[in-house]
Amino acid sequence: MRRIIFASLCLIVAVVGKPAEHYTDKFDGVDVSSIVTNRRLLVPYVKCVLEQGKCSPEGKELKSHIKEAIENYCAKCTDAQRHGTRTVIAHLINKEKDYWNQLTVKYDPDRKYTKKYEAELKSVKQ
Repeated sequence: MRRIIFASLCLIVAVVGKPAEHYTDKFDGVDVSSIVTNRRLLVPYVKCVLEQGKCSPEGKELKSHIKEAIENYCAKCTDAQRHGTRTVIAHLINKEKDYWNQLTVKYDPDRKYTKKYEAELKSVKQ
């Protein structure tokens, strides 16, 4: 009986403790292009992840994964998230340098990861 209980607990721990293969796709339908082209929409997201303002549910989700996503080059992102991430980063690098620099200081102060994004996305047309 103890073996059955122990085996059941191990199975539960294995299932619950298994890291997600992807981030939630709950917000994959967000129109990222319309956000980056409208500062009134963009700035609150940036301020959220910089911890300088309130966060929407989408902003909270983004903030909870931003460091890991930068460090692993969006390995757990869905295709929609990967495309959206490239769109946002390209926009910030090319059109919102001050915000890009603030985000870099906060999430990659040694610039180990952001240099790769800059080399790839500098001058990408939006």
